[in-house]
Amino acid sequence: MRPVLPKFWDSLNYTGKVIADVANRASIDDSGKKFATTQANYSALQSVYGLAQCTPDLSDDACNGCLLNARSKLPDDAKQGARVLFRSCYVWYEVYLFFNASIGAAPPPPPPSSVLTPPASSPGNGGLSSQQIIAIVVPICVAIMLFIAGFCILTRRAKKKYNSLREDTVGDDISAVQSLQYDLGTIQAATNNFSDDNNKIGEGGFGAVYKGFLPDGQEVAVKRLSRTSGQGATEFKNEMVLVAKLQHRNLVRLLGFCLEGKEKILIYEFVPNKSLDYFLFDPLEQAKLDWSRRYRIIGGVARGMLYLHEDSRLRIIHRDLKASNILLDGDMNAKISDFGMARIFGVDQTQGNTSQVVGTFGYMSPEYVTRGQFSVKSDVFSFGVLVLEIISGKKINNFYQSDGARNLLSYAWKLWRDGTPLDLMDPTLQGSYSRNEVTRCVHIALLCVQDDPDARPSMATIVLMLNSYSATLSLPQPPTFLGRSIPGSNFLKAIESDQSMSNSAQFSVNEASITELGPR
Repeated sequence: MRPVLPKFWDSLNYTGKVIADVANRASIDDSGKKFATTQANYSALQSVYGLAQCTPDLSDDACNGCLLNARSKLPDDAKQGARVLFRSCYVWYEVYLFFNASIGAAPPPPPPSSVLTPPASSPGNGGLSSQQIIAIVVPICVAIMLFIAGFCILTRRAKKKYNSLREDTVGDDISAVQSLQYDLGTIQAATNNFSDDNNKIGEGGFGAVYKGFLPDGQEVAVKRLSRTSGQGATEFKNEMVLVAKLQHRNLVRLLGFCLEGKEKILIYEFVPNKSLDYFLFDPLEQAKLDWSRRYRIIGGVARGMLYLHEDSRLRIIHRDLKASNILLDGDMNAKISDFGMARIFGVDQTQGNTSQVVGTFGYMSPEYVTRGQFSVKSDVFSFGVLVLEIISGKKINNFYQSDGARNLLSYAWKLWRDGTPLDLMDPTLQGSYSRNEVTRCVHIALLCVQDDPDARPSMATIVLMLNSYSATLSLPQPPTFLGRSIPGSNFLKAIESDQSMSNSAQFSVNEASITELGPR
């Protein structure tokens, strides 16, 4: 069993002194190895051992800086030793001897006999005898081989430690999710046993949504997976684990879940003002969304998507951003919901491919529809469509214009090309809008729905363009769906006839989205 330092070890700060000493000596190592070890006697019975090393190519200052950074990453509460490995240096301390004590230790004062008279040189070797050449070359070769072997061993150990930490992180996530679990009896009591008459507030492909009250009195929305739904345990767990990690004012917050028997249930915060499409496309409710509220909703959705794409722990592609998935709280602030179809990306991953296209016609980008390629720019396309809907008050899938425009995108482009973008605006907004804001939003939306994903702005750029008029906007290119054909796709005909995805064998059914309207 490894010895453990007393609790007052941290207060004496011996660890910092040991590491500072060995790091300083490693950075000024005249041998060129950039390597040093040290031993500090904490007491008669306890010692602390430290090791520091840089790659030989680093200068003294660079080595010192690298080791200083590594020292700052050492945990404050480590009682049994710790190590930090960077690309060009590492530091390590333990409470037991873990290195060869004869290598890299603090050098003792040189004995008088160390000052030797150089032997006479033999001619023909540039002043060096063959013995001297061997004496110089052999230690250097041995040192290089030892360094390479040590580096490989440390790299392998660091990789094992990284994998161990990764497994621990996964375990932490599972533990965190398990802490949110509710038993079925509590949920049944909260929803009056899933009463359709008094508690049901929505119905969609996923199943029913019920309003309920937890034992502490908190109002919640309970999302119950239909047993006949095509969405299985994989999508359910995806949404459960994913949303539990997300915390942002423009995202619906997951409060808990229930997974018991055949029941799969999610418990969300209750959002009282229903979904955006309830107000946006209902002639009797449109007037409640004046321009200032619509503009605030656009900004809120943009900030929420920026968080998903760049600021959350993982890069997340929503894949089903649309008006019915934007909920409105008591102050009409936007909250993005329904992450059952979301995909988690690595931090450096920018694009994915799928043979199973999921989403909603009209909101899906052309490269996603035709080739199954999705990325953050697929969500940007959906955002652009959503902005045009918010401005016009018209659905992308139910648009009709007598002047020849085939869909909302082509109509918006025609008005932009003719220099009359304000004609796109919902008639109920007359007298309550900012001319510059509406024009700028139309401009941003058309940039978002361009053919080339690389030409579309990122969500970070979109947020900047919405908040700063000093940001320069490039000229948009015509969107894809202006009547030009898309190889391998009947997309245009589908959006004009409001055809459901379930009617086409090329696509899978998006059964994770709540389509019926009601407060959640």
